[in-house]
Amino acid sequence: MFESAEIGHCIDKETYDAEEPALREALLDAQYELKQQARFPVIILINGIEGAGKGETVKLLNEWMDPRLIEVRTFDQQTDEELARPPAWRYWRALPPKGRMGVFFGNWYSQMLQGRVHGQFKDAVLDQAITGAERLEQMLCDEGALIIKFWFHLSKKQMKTRLKALRDDPLHSWRISPLDWQQSKTYDRFVRFGERVLRRTSRDYAPWHVIEGVDPHYRSLAVGRILLESLQAALANEPKGKRQANVAPLGRSIDQMSLLGALDLSQRLDKADYQEQLVTEQARLAGLLRHKAMRRHALLAVFEGNDAAGKGGAIRRVAAALDPRQYRIVPIAAPTEEERAQPYLWRFWRHVPARGKFTIFDRSWYGRVLVERVEGFCTPADWMRAYGEINDFEEQLSNAGVVVVKFWLAIDQQTQLERFEEREQIPFKRYKITEDDWRNRAKWDVYRDAVGDMVDRTSTEIAPWTLVEANDKRWARVKVLRTINEALEAAFAKQKN
Repeated sequence: MFESAEIGHCIDKETYDAEEPALREALLDAQYELKQQARFPVIILINGIEGAGKGETVKLLNEWMDPRLIEVRTFDQQTDEELARPPAWRYWRALPPKGRMGVFFGNWYSQMLQGRVHGQFKDAVLDQAITGAERLEQMLCDEGALIIKFWFHLSKKQMKTRLKALRDDPLHSWRISPLDWQQSKTYDRFVRFGERVLRRTSRDYAPWHVIEGVDPHYRSLAVGRILLESLQAALANEPKGKRQANVAPLGRSIDQMSLLGALDLSQRLDKADYQEQLVTEQARLAGLLRHKAMRRHALLAVFEGNDAAGKGGAIRRVAAALDPRQYRIVPIAAPTEEERAQPYLWRFWRHVPARGKFTIFDRSWYGRVLVERVEGFCTPADWMRAYGEINDFEEQLSNAGVVVVKFWLAIDQQTQLERFEEREQIPFKRYKITEDDWRNRAKWDVYRDAVGDMVDRTSTEIAPWTLVEANDKRWARVKVLRTINEALEAAFAKQKN
């Protein structure tokens, strides 16, 4: 895989000087067109052999183009803040918005390669990391991102020659870093595992480009041309919204039965039982969040449901049991301009709780397969793809110790109508009712089908859905609290085993 990058590619200075001005001008034009269109972000991943010119090339690109539209990020040792969250959190936070470019050093490939080369884990973990990288890049590209991956290469002989020359030069010996010497000792392992990673992750939507790094003129022109051609091709493509992918339809019930229709919405709690059970479950939750086992876990609760199903009331009863410093409530509304410039999961990754903390989502990423699906805000290909992306997201949370609990609060149409009318009559509740709420009643059956598909495709062992019978608010609130407590206790017990 690296043979063509070890044959001594070279460009003479005269040729370089003749080609560089036109290339630089074309890159600037493409960069400003990228900004103007603002249809997609560009993510440039920098990997390869130490001393092969990675830093020098990126520095040159910043000189050739407008550095205000390029953000260079280096991911070194994880901070305490990053260690308390899933590994991908640090990368999601750094994604460039549409119309901008991001250059990532020390990216997800660097982490997996260094870990395997230095024996921190075995092949099975490397393969798992490779699969995770493929899923991440597939999702980013499906959301419109342009990913360009460079591997800067030196042969073992070329690397040793460079190190010897720098060591013997008193004016430039400072350029040798401890990482250079370290990699010179592990070169064979690094290249062997690097070949494995490149072979597994070079895809049509995000191919690898291997650049021989000995000659700076060749290296610079090669990278510049690849970047330019990639930008020009992406800018010339028609906007994603004009393409219609062929999507197989989901099956529909042939006996008129539905998951929500099978719920027993007559479940009730009288006031005395409610008060007793509510206090018991709130005290139980408060104790669990203070338990020492919580130091190795985070808690994330998702609240979805019919309009007027009582999500806000249930959330308030959960929060009432806790110290405000322990939890955070994240209300989700229509995305902002900043959020629309990113992949749809970006705004949720930002709020992933650290270990020991609790985040409550009032509405969530499931909007993609509910309101966006029903209202036509995304294509069928987008929301069909989202089931797998959501499952992958929640698996990453679970693997990092996050306990995920998800609630759908269900009521019947008559109960919803009564609550709507009550809200209109009570001044301090009128803000809760909108024209959209009334309009959505006409789509009751469509939303019911979407909820059934959502539960069927995203209720997993690691992040199951709990369907809450919410015609009676007392019953619903106690069931929510009890479910959270049982999920935490199960996670703590599993940790002991």
